[in-house]
Amino acid sequence: MADAAPLAIYRDCVRAEWVDYNGHMRDAFYMLIFSLASDALLDHIGLDDAARKARQRSVYTLEAHLNYLHEIKEGTPVRVDVRLLAHDVKRLHLYLEMFAGEETEPVAASEQMLLHVDTGGPKSIAFDPDVMARIEAMAAAHAALAPARYSGRTIGLPGRANR
Repeated sequence: MADAAPLAIYRDCVRAEWVDYNGHMRDAFYMLIFSLASDALLDHIGLDDAARKARQRSVYTLEAHLNYLHEIKEGTPVRVDVRLLAHDVKRLHLYLEMFAGEETEPVAASEQMLLHVDTGGPKSIAFDPDVMARIEAMAAAHAALAPARYSGRTIGLPGRANR
């Protein structure tokens, strides 16, 4: 698939209330934007608000890693692209990159593990067949992409064992 590309899933603009005392977007709002992008992905795979309520299904975030790469300021338009790194019957391993406008270098990257749940339990549950079909199509489209630049990273100081 020569024209494979991550899915541009969410757009927003850095709001005044998201900016800190340094004039940059606060760290927490990077995660908010990635969270909103994950919600848009749920809509894309058939788990929009109406479907979640009707089916008593949702998705919980199990783990998230965030890399702050460049500062952005109030008024900056942002775009989030997502790619599916891996999945199984009830989990999604996502990689998201945030860009300032139409720039090609990310300002932040996030790697996340999401779990599909039956909210009546709550307990983990396999994706419904129609949702899984959309996930499989996304996986096939993203299979030809180059490795995600900031995925699989760990945090620590070089030469220091974590205690």
